[in-house]
Amino acid sequence: MSAAPAFAPLQEALDFLELNPDVEMFELFILDNNGVPRGKLLHRDELLEVYKNGRPLPSTILGLSINGDDVENTGLVWDVGDIDCRAFPISGSLQRMPWRLIPMAAVQVSMHPQSGMPATVADPRHLLSKVIDGLKADGYYPVMAAELEFYLLDQQRDSTGRPQPARDADGQRPRATQVYGLRELEQIEPFLADLYSACKLQGIPARTAISEYAPGQVEITLEHRNDALQAMDEAVRYKRLVKGVAHKHGMVACFMAKPFDDLAGTGMHMHVSLADKDGNNLFASEAPDGTPLLRQAVGGMLDTLLDSLLMFCPNANSYRRFQSNSYAPLAATWGVDNRTVSLRVPGGPAYSRHIEHRICGADANPYLAAAAILAGIHRGIREQRDPGAPVEGNGYAQATEMLPTDWLTTLRALEGSAWAKEAFGPDFLKVYLAVKNAEYRQFMGEVGEQDWRWYLQQA
Repeated sequence: MSAAPAFAPLQEALDFLELNPDVEMFELFILDNNGVPRGKLLHRDELLEVYKNGRPLPSTILGLSINGDDVENTGLVWDVGDIDCRAFPISGSLQRMPWRLIPMAAVQVSMHPQSGMPATVADPRHLLSKVIDGLKADGYYPVMAAELEFYLLDQQRDSTGRPQPARDADGQRPRATQVYGLRELEQIEPFLADLYSACKLQGIPARTAISEYAPGQVEITLEHRNDALQAMDEAVRYKRLVKGVAHKHGMVACFMAKPFDDLAGTGMHMHVSLADKDGNNLFASEAPDGTPLLRQAVGGMLDTLLDSLLMFCPNANSYRRFQSNSYAPLAATWGVDNRTVSLRVPGGPAYSRHIEHRICGADANPYLAAAAILAGIHRGIREQRDPGAPVEGNGYAQATEMLPTDWLTTLRALEGSAWAKEAFGPDFLKVYLAVKNAEYRQFMGEVGEQDWRWYLQQA
């Protein structure tokens, strides 16, 4: 595992405490492999010690299932006695949370390369850092941005127990799709005002907001960053922020990939290009399909798509999103300014040429998704992979080999991938696959409403 990026200096905490004398509590959190923030609530007088000597966290914190259960096969439980592992603050992550009732701030931490062992190998941020370091060693500097969709839901279910869109400012519950509708954005203006204010306070570059392809569905784009690790840090904190502001407004911000069978799924589109050390876009070209380097990057991502699909679509529900004519991808395809393919090269001026990766659900861990994307790109460049001709027209109709639509197939693909073992390392994969296999067994072993409705009397 490569050395982690530099942790935050003590002066960052001293400056924050001086500028924020009213802040009483601090949420210390680390992101696990499911993208779930886990940590502790600290008092003001505990903060400086975290910056000086780190904070001990149990090794199991990075080997938990999505439900927060220990997964013994990770090797992070009894084998190591649930040992304390030291985590240190990430620079720039110490920010106020204005939506909380108690004056409070959050600080994100990551495991130390040495004193954080053995949990360091399971830290998703470390994995992304390792992949970025590999690209930089060959002269490629990834530029990335995340584009996250989400639903705004009512905290109360309907009479059947089904989640429902939150009421608009006029008291009505949205029912129509109204994609790109401006009235729909106006109706959630109180939420958006607090959201943009919180983003500004935290330095998160939130930009365009649109009403998406379902009632209550919203998308807000984040600005591209020349530092891909920073871009994913901001995506992680943005997701927490959206949930927190929504809760303040009596709503639930839902990033589930497919919360409704009859409505659009929620995706996380990842935008990526490569720059040289001076910041020049190596994909820039007057040609709509970019440079030969861009096409090699596409070739690598297509070639590694099946092996890394579990990191883009990590949960059982993720695969319900893959439906024809849904703006979700169905096959290993690419195209120029075409939203029916998995990898899209958007139009625009030459300097802006990049790839939009459209496969991830909004439930994906941004660090792991970015790591898999960049590792695929690196392979494509090293092996000069040819992606073939771009798809023109309806990519759904032209797809010949579909992506898997079940969880188990992608689990087995990642388990058997020699490329993944080289790109991500066997230690990381041991933990990640142990967690996902445990979740798969638990999910498939649970009997619920659909089983009763289908089979209780008919079987």
